[in-house]
Amino acid sequence: MKKTDAARKDRQMLILRGMNFWQYAILAVLSPFLPLYFANLGYSSSQIGFLMMIGPFIASMIQPFWGYVSDRMQTVKKFIFWLWILAIISSVILFNSGGNYTLTLCFVLAFYFFYQPTMPLLDSISVQSAARRGKSYGSLRLFGSMGYTIISLSGGLLLAVLGGINKLPYLLWAVWVVPFLLLILLRDEPAEGEGMTLATLKELFTNKSFLWFLFLVFIISVPHRMNDVMLSLYMKELGASDAMVGWAWALAAAVEIPVFALLGKYLHRIHEYVLIGIVGIIYSLRWFMYYVSDDPWVLLALQAGAAITFAVFWITAMHYVARILPPQLGATGFSLLSMVYLGLAGMTGGVVGGKLADLYGGARMYLFATIVSLLGGLLFLATEAISRKRGYRVQ
Repeated sequence: MKKTDAARKDRQMLILRGMNFWQYAILAVLSPFLPLYFANLGYSSSQIGFLMMIGPFIASMIQPFWGYVSDRMQTVKKFIFWLWILAIISSVILFNSGGNYTLTLCFVLAFYFFYQPTMPLLDSISVQSAARRGKSYGSLRLFGSMGYTIISLSGGLLLAVLGGINKLPYLLWAVWVVPFLLLILLRDEPAEGEGMTLATLKELFTNKSFLWFLFLVFIISVPHRMNDVMLSLYMKELGASDAMVGWAWALAAAVEIPVFALLGKYLHRIHEYVLIGIVGIIYSLRWFMYYVSDDPWVLLALQAGAAITFAVFWITAMHYVARILPPQLGATGFSLLSMVYLGLAGMTGGVVGGKLADLYGGARMYLFATIVSLLGGLLFLATEAISRKRGYRVQ
């Protein structure tokens, strides 16, 4: 019996590794190549920035609802399944919009409305499953970086074989097959205790440390999400090929893998606010180097900075949310974090980045990013310093 239980636990972790791999493989098809697909349809930088961010922004507004209902019903698997089905249906119509901007906009909204909430839901069950087995979330999330790396590296080449960027839909749908099969084998991990109640939900929205943390995460995330949307277009503007764009994203994901694998073991040694504050300052240095360079190969190399910026930032943020919130609020808390990162910061970064690129050129985006990241990092550090001076520590 014990062996059977152990085998089931091991299988659950194996399935979650695979799901993280393929969930981020899907994202690797979307983030680098969807802006290029829209550019091929003749849309401007500001139009593309709006398209790439309005969907995540609107989806983020409803995302906490999916987290709340998932926590309430104690199931993640069913929600991911139906949300994926609806996302794929939306993508079929999106890719058959015929270059009609209004129709494209409507079904970008629909696609992200259904797809995006599955990210924090998968994070939630990954965190719960890893914690119950004495593992770190990073040990699962690193497989997401592997999936992103492999598809980013091969995506440009596969599209070239298929016939160009206009074949992007077929690559997306092909990548989605395996995670659907894995989802069938996944088991839910209901939280121990009384589950979601109005009292625990109220606790979430009256937690000042958590709300202030989300505000600071927003500031740090705006430049990063701007780069997510606009880097592909900026590199193309500087003469990069589709394959080079894919390599840039692959490098960023590849260097994250060892950080996700190792950082979770040492997070208890330094407060999350201090660590993210340092990351914000490093982010500002990274964006400044993007600002002063106009060589696409240099920009590609600078993507390696993701190892000490995004990877550290994200696993630290996830660790903080998991630490200060009760297990019953896991999916809701991660959904709110994702709402801020993907939605609010994404919309702001996409719109501001697109406008700056259209009005002043792509380099000015990164000057803006430098200033905002520095501000965010200093605010994180100042919060920790002020709390210590007053004789208490933020949670």
